[in-house]
This record gives sequence, C-alpha cells and structure tokens, in this order.
Amino acid sequence: MKIAQIAPLYESVPPKLYGGTERVVSSLTEQLVQMGHEVTLFASGDSKTSARLVAPCKQALRLLGDECVDKLAYHYIMLDMVRDRAAEFDVLHFHVDYLHFPFTQMCATPHLTTLHGRLNIPELPALYRQFGDVPVVSISHSQRKPLPRVKWVGNVYHGLPAGNFKLGAGQGNYLAFLGRVSREKRVDRAIQIALKAGMPLKIAAKVDPSDRDYYEAEIKPLLNHPNIEYIGEITEREKPQFLGDAYAQVFPIDWPEPFGLCMIEAMACGTPTIAFGHGSVPEVLTDGLTGFIVADMERAVESVAKIAALNRRACRMEFERRFTSERMATDYLRIYEALAGTDAASDVLELEATEGTSVSGAATV
Repeated sequence: MKIAQIAPLYESVPPKLYGGTERVVSSLTEQLVQMGHEVTLFASGDSKTSARLVAPCKQALRLLGDECVDKLAYHYIMLDMVRDRAAEFDVLHFHVDYLHFPFTQMCATPHLTTLHGRLNIPELPALYRQFGDVPVVSISHSQRKPLPRVKWVGNVYHGLPAGNFKLGAGQGNYLAFLGRVSREKRVDRAIQIALKAGMPLKIAAKVDPSDRDYYEAEIKPLLNHPNIEYIGEITEREKPQFLGDAYAQVFPIDWPEPFGLCMIEAMACGTPTIAFGHGSVPEVLTDGLTGFIVADMERAVESVAKIAALNRRACRMEFERRFTSERMATDYLRIYEALAGTDAASDVLELEATEGTSVSGAATV
C-alpha cells in the first residue's frame, strides 16, 4: 500500500529525547517499510527514517525553543502539503490530534487518526459532535470512555521494535521513574515509595516549561535525599540500560493515562512495573506477571519486596507477544485495508462499529 504517516512537528521522528507519539510513529513507519509498503513520512527535517521524508520545517520545534514563536504555523504548512499530495496515497494516517479535521471533510483519500492524548477534556464532546464522521483509533479502551460515540474504527495498542531492547538483569538494584515531571505523573509518590521501601530511586524525566514552577516548588526539595537521584531527560540509546538495570519501575500516576509507553519499554527489558491502576494500566500490565497494579501507597510499598518473585524473562516474553512494532503494524494494516474498501477487510470496521471489538483482540471496556 501507499501510506502517508503525518506526525507532530514538536519532536523529530524518532525523538532525540522525550516524545512518546513520535517514537510510536517511527516504530510504525519503519515496520511498514520493512513489510514492503511504500511509506511517506511527513515530519521535521531532522527525522531519521527509511521511508520517504517530507519536511515542512528543518528541525523539531520543541528544541528550537524561542526561535520558533508560532509552532502551529508549520503544522498548517504540513497539512497543506498533505492536501496537495493526498491523491498519491491509498490511506492517510494522522497523528496530529484534531488539527486536520476540517481538511479531511473535503478529502477523497481514506484516512484515519490515532488519538494519542487524554480525551476527558470539557471542550472535546462538542468538537467530536461537529466532526462525528472522522474515523479515529484509540490506543486503549480506557481512553475512549469520555467519547464513546465517536467513529471508532479500531483500538491498537502501541508497539516497539523488539531489537531495540534487551533483557536486563536488574543488577543496579534501584527503582526507576521514567518520563515527565508533572502533577499527574506523581514523581512525588515515586520518591515516597522508594524511601519507605528503603530502595534507591533514579528519576529520568524531563521538565516542560509549563511544569517548571511545580518542579521548583514541590519536587526539587524532595531530591536532597542521598537515595534519590535526578538524572533528567535521557536518550533512546541510554534508556535500555537505565530500565534493564532497574530492580523495578514505578508508575504511580494520578490521571487517566491513555497508554503509558514506559510500561512496555520496561517490559521489553524484563523489568516489572509497579503502577497505580488508572486509565490504561490494567490493559497494559498483567498483575503478577509484568508487575503489580496497586490502589494506594501502602500496597505500592508492599509490592517492592514482591517484585523479586517475578520472572524477568517471562516479562520480556509478554512484551514480545503483545507489544512489538510488528503486531502494531499488522493491526493498523487491517484498518487501512478496511478503510480502502478491501472486501476481505471491510468487516473489521463494521464489527468495530456494532460490537465495540478491538483490532488488537481485546473486548471494549
């Protein structure tokens, strides 16, 4: 198939540092190319891909900082590039939230949009009523709950290249926190869990400008303990060792997490995760196999000692079974074929619409 992948421009594809959406777009793009499809990636010019790259800007916009004042401008340039070339493709796959919805109303090329973010935002029901015929894909069934009646055409869990991660031994004997310092990610809980369990904690996380005041006022004072080490953002190259050497990952979130890529990154290294059971967590983690799902701080601390009983190789095998980029690409291809009108695949969308089933094979929550 001739497939266009349209990525956000805030990070490169793949991202140099933090950037879950861009990492997923990269994994999907490279896998589709490997499977023999003709893929064009619309992304920033510093992206690295085996697909054909079309770049509306030279560099990822976040890393430009104040050099780029209006970051939406480049996104609209990109959407116009897609509009000009839409007829060249069998399917357009958007990853830019809802920016393109008015354009797709006038587009004859089959298209879909993967929604990568949270949907429990007050303004979104009105938006999706206005654009109720736009085909969208969820990344967890939990993510759908605020918008149950939009045009869902599939649920596809994220996947990553198995070869990018190797089984670790947890020999560093520390707890790991990976991702972003923000109120909803609750790094403060991670610090409390580590201190109460008597384990060192390493924090590899970025601080967005919008979270800087929160970090300075509430988190920075907690970093003075000798068992707490703040590393900052780490690269993709550093991540496998960081996670593989960890005794366990802590994911003490306090929000409806749409997916939580760090859970499968840790899983790929054989490292179990202790997570609060919000959002997608019960869909991604298997309690007692790839970690422990907890409801409060007391049980989170108790779970630290129980991690030693889990089999790291079994954890890695669960990643290989459920969360590889090959599985993700295969799921998306079924949706592409259905949207393009392939007789053998058209039943997928009809079944999704009538029964709420998942391309990834799980029943809708």
